[in-house]
Amino acid sequence: MFDELLKTVSLKISTVRSMIKINDRLRKIVFQDSSDIKQLKENPEFAPLIEVISSKEEWRIYDRSAVVTRLYAIYERFVEDLISDWLRGMPDLVPRYSDLEEKIRNTHREGIGRLLIDIKKNRFQHLSVEKVVQGLSCGITDTGKYELLPDAFLLHEQNLRKEVLEKVFENAGIDKAWKWVTNNKEIKYFVKEVSGSQKTAEGELNQLVDYRNQAAHGSTNQILGTQELLDLADFVEALCKSLADLVTYNIILRQIDRGLVREIGNITEWLKKPQAGVAKVKEVTLTVGESVFLVLVNKELSYCYSAKIESIQLNDLSQNRVEIASETEVGLKFDRDARVGLTIYVTTSERVD
Repeated sequence: MFDELLKTVSLKISTVRSMIKINDRLRKIVFQDSSDIKQLKENPEFAPLIEVISSKEEWRIYDRSAVVTRLYAIYERFVEDLISDWLRGMPDLVPRYSDLEEKIRNTHREGIGRLLIDIKKNRFQHLSVEKVVQGLSCGITDTGKYELLPDAFLLHEQNLRKEVLEKVFENAGIDKAWKWVTNNKEIKYFVKEVSGSQKTAEGELNQLVDYRNQAAHGSTNQILGTQELLDLADFVEALCKSLADLVTYNIILRQIDRGLVREIGNITEWLKKPQAGVAKVKEVTLTVGESVFLVLVNKELSYCYSAKIESIQLNDLSQNRVEIASETEVGLKFDRDARVGLTIYVTTSERVD
């Protein structure tokens, strides 16, 4: 549902990883007495660069500062873009402003008030008084389509540590954001496989924020290894994916309430290698190429993402389209991995008011 946002994040983080590896390789060439460095010194393009290179330690400190600053910026921007998309879509999920949760309406009104006071500040130069008040006016008077201006919800001044992150999501109508994060499969994998269970998700986020703040205030003197920097990049990507899943899940919940999405069954068998399995489904028409939502939420694990059906088998025969009238076992292959226990949801053209 947020594929473009995640694609942008992945591309930016991939660039960070590449720069970490490139600089690490260059340092090994420059600071080792090898044939590589001798060849570089003889190259008229590289020789002037080698002469102005700082010490190995200063170079690594610079890398650390650049990497952590960039990773935090990617994370913060993603959160703001994600919340903005959620808020812009809210009028379609909850058509009447008065039906919004009180928390959302209160945050909206208070945020509009703060924007009107600070409207002349540079950070709000893209806004006008008319733009700020229009969406609220339509909402409280029930005239026209209301708008939840994202700027009114993103007025936080603190770093996005766990508590602040939770508050930002809560103000936008999404509760228990951090509980979702810690239970999400992406974060669980990182904590167990990458950090070796040596750190928690909260600890990793706090470390990123601390590193970023040290870099911003010029107090960085600790060198981080190449793998440590790469691990931070992996964490930021996992965190962004988990938050995207969280918002997707909350969208589905509201769509279910409006009859725009419904549950059709669950996965009972799954094979990882072909990314295929068996699902018990009922009262649904499934088509190859169709996208569905796969969801699992319990005390220990949270999944929520869309997947495209790549093939369908009914009674061991491949089908492009099947119509199921009663509970039936159907073979399904998706374009991504799944697992036993996931509930399958599909969109519906029908609306239940």
